Amino acid sequence: MQSNSNSDGHSPAKWFFTVDDQRFPAPRPLISEAIIRAQASVPADRVIVRDHNSHIAQQLAHLGFLRYVIFDEDRIEASNLNRLIGGTQADVVAKRLKVEIASRLITGVRPHAHVEMIPERWQKRPDQLKGCDLIFVCVDGYDQRRQLEGIARRYLIPLIDIGMDVAMPEGSAPEISGQVILSMPGEHCMTCMGFLNEMSLEKEAKKYGDAGINPQVVWSNGALASTAVGIAVDLVTGWSRSLRKSVYLCYQGSVGTLKPHLRLDYLPKGPCPHFPFAQLGDPKLRPL
Repeated sequence: MQSNSNSDGHSPAKWFFTVDDQRFPAPRPLISEAIIRAQASVPADRVIVRDHNSHIAQQLAHLGFLRYVIFDEDRIEASNLNRLIGGTQADVVAKRLKVEIASRLITGVRPHAHVEMIPERWQKRPDQLKGCDLIFVCVDGYDQRRQLEGIARRYLIPLIDIGMDVAMPEGSAPEISGQVILSMPGEHCMTCMGFLNEMSLEKEAKKYGDAGINPQVVWSNGALASTAVGIAVDLVTGWSRSLRKSVYLCYQGSVGTLKPHLRLDYLPKGPCPHFPFAQLGDPKLRPL
């Protein structure tokens, strides 16, 4: 990032960002070619919310994030083309791995990016999460969210969770709902916010809502993913100059709104009781 200063020494008159030795005007210095290790974590089951990953990967690449670890054991199917950014009919015919599509999407924008593709469930290689600076959670299972948040808290990694559902109540119009949650170490967790509770954990075994085999959700995926990326940029750059604490935004697709959840007004006082700082780091076995 480079700037031109005014002759009177005040704030810069014009900002530029540099890509491959070419300068482009920018409204203000939001982010430069920072080398960030970004973790996109996707579910093992065939659920819609995994495809938030493609939106996030694309936007992070355009912003200049250069190091990624991406989990996904699945291969693209024809039903994914209505939401998987970067996926093509040729990929369907070739039965290409989704991590390969994500890597192609990223390196097409940033040829020097390092993308570690892991076509497995994240639970098989959880140590890969330790070296990440950000964890994006795009899973369907509530229990997986709880596990990933536990890892993020143990290693003091900010975690950004996104998800959505499609409900089709009898006699009423369909509704799309979703959430974007920032879980910061030391701040309120998803259990404190009421998103994770015994009722939600019971939904683990359920399939993804009522949407069926071929839901049209690419626009709502994009809205949620863009918001998550915006939070990540704020964490990295501090451009909004606001202290990031608990973030819980709820999405209503029928009216196109994304606003703070009412539960934020009823958060428990004091530090998060579910992830005390005494539980930081690798667990150690002690003789009895």
